[in-house]
Amino acid sequence: MSLASPLLSAIPGVRHAFFTREGGVSEGVYAGLNGGTGSNDDPAAVAENRRRMAERLGVAPGHLLSLYQVHSPDVVIASGPWENGARPKADAIVTRSEGLAIGVTTADCGPILFADPTARVIGAAHAGWKGSLTGILESTIEAMEGLGAARDGMIAAIGPLIRQESYEVGSEFVQRFIEADAENALFFLPSPRDGHAMFDLAGYIRMRLENAGILMVDDLGLDTYADERFFSYRRSVHRKEPDYGRHVHAIALEG
Repeated sequence: MSLASPLLSAIPGVRHAFFTREGGVSEGVYAGLNGGTGSNDDPAAVAENRRRMAERLGVAPGHLLSLYQVHSPDVVIASGPWENGARPKADAIVTRSEGLAIGVTTADCGPILFADPTARVIGAAHAGWKGSLTGILESTIEAMEGLGAARDGMIAAIGPLIRQESYEVGSEFVQRFIEADAENALFFLPSPRDGHAMFDLAGYIRMRLENAGILMVDDLGLDTYADERFFSYRRSVHRKEPDYGRHVHAIALEG
């Protein structure tokens, strides 16, 4: 049902989970543990799946928080359940409140979970290519610092995402990254198709984290496209499926 980071698992009083699609009640293209409230899945099935996730994380169902993600560098601070249940438009959440599970939803993008064990501040970021390029990771770190965390004491874990061997992109994509920083060329390898390249999203995320001063980075090394345990937006497109499921990846401070 879920996978864990060894580094985060070693922190007392912190629970986390990178959920797979196993152990849920959804059917069809969503088969399994679909947590995507923005999907076209049966809302009752999604609610039951999220209840199971909340139970695994040791929080009440309404205390498993996620976002209306917009591929931005924007972060919100959570101190309790969302008002009226409305999800903020942002791509990361940070908190120092106990009994809340803060999470992001993904289906190829990078889920990054953060914790400062000393300050007891946690964060969760949705890091697709656009958010990573425009600063979501750095914004999350700065928001955690605003709650008392220290970046040299933070741990970051990179969860399941689309890996370089599966992530083919066009020349305009490559150009955008190189225009931002010529050294970003290191994250692209030639593709068998002319005018295309293979992008190392995980490597790019790690570089941004390390350049921001995060000394402890854990990478689960899993490919959502190649591994059928995971939902994958790109796999669903290639199969011409009408929609796709979303994973929730979350972290919580025990009360």
